[in-house]
Amino acid sequence: MQQYYLNNNAQSNGDHEVHIAGCSFFPNWGNVIRLGYHQTCSEAVREAKKHHKQSNGCAYCVSACHTS
Repeated sequence: MQQYYLNNNAQSNGDHEVHIAGCSFFPNWGNVIRLGYHQTCSEAVREAKKHHKQSNGCAYCVSACHTS
């Protein structure tokens, strides 16, 4: 299981990205919502959408759940 985090700040396209710790593009710790541990990234993105409807996996660290 992996612990996931949600960037509380939106990207320029409006997406709030889901990350794992250690990602090169991980936001400032003060700008994240801890989503907890999940078996899959799709579970984490589903949880993220409870906070921000327009959530997406990071293209680098959660690429399996990234949509363009």
